[in-house]
Amino acid sequence: MIRSINLAAPEGANPLIPHTAELIVGAIAFLLLFLVLRSKVVPMFEKAFAARTEAIQGGIERAEKAQLEAQRALAQYNEQLSKAREESQSMREEARAQGAAIIEEMRAKAQEEAARITASAHASIEAERQQAITSLRNEVGAMAVDLASKIVGEALDDQARQSRIVDRFLDDLESSK
Repeated sequence: MIRSINLAAPEGANPLIPHTAELIVGAIAFLLLFLVLRSKVVPMFEKAFAARTEAIQGGIERAEKAQLEAQRALAQYNEQLSKAREESQSMREEARAQGAAIIEEMRAKAQEEAARITASAHASIEAERQQAITSLRNEVGAMAVDLASKIVGEALDDQARQSRIVDRFLDDLESSK
């Protein structure tokens, strides 16, 4: 004899509202699950969240430190670069000044050398001119004495007389110019 169980809801009961026993069992199960989650799972999540937050915060701090260090390095690099530029500029100016001084010194030496060579040439020319005048005077004097002795018909052997005659003759020639 099998008795059939009536699974259908009694005629006056609402099928959407659970029975009181089901509500109590569901509430106890929910309460147990809530306590287990709160005591076991939530602390693990909180640890993971705290670790993640700390890692992110530490990463941000490290990034800020790295950025600050990079800014310091950049400032130092720019300072060194500006010092190097200033130093190279001063070296160029110094080299220009030295070059100008060397050029001026070489120009002065060249002018001194040219003046010395010119003076030496003038002295040499003057000495040669004096020598040529003396030589010419002696030759002209000798010719004049020979000519005078041929014209006069007597020998002019006296040296003092020859010298006076030649000097007078040359003076007359120079004054006639």
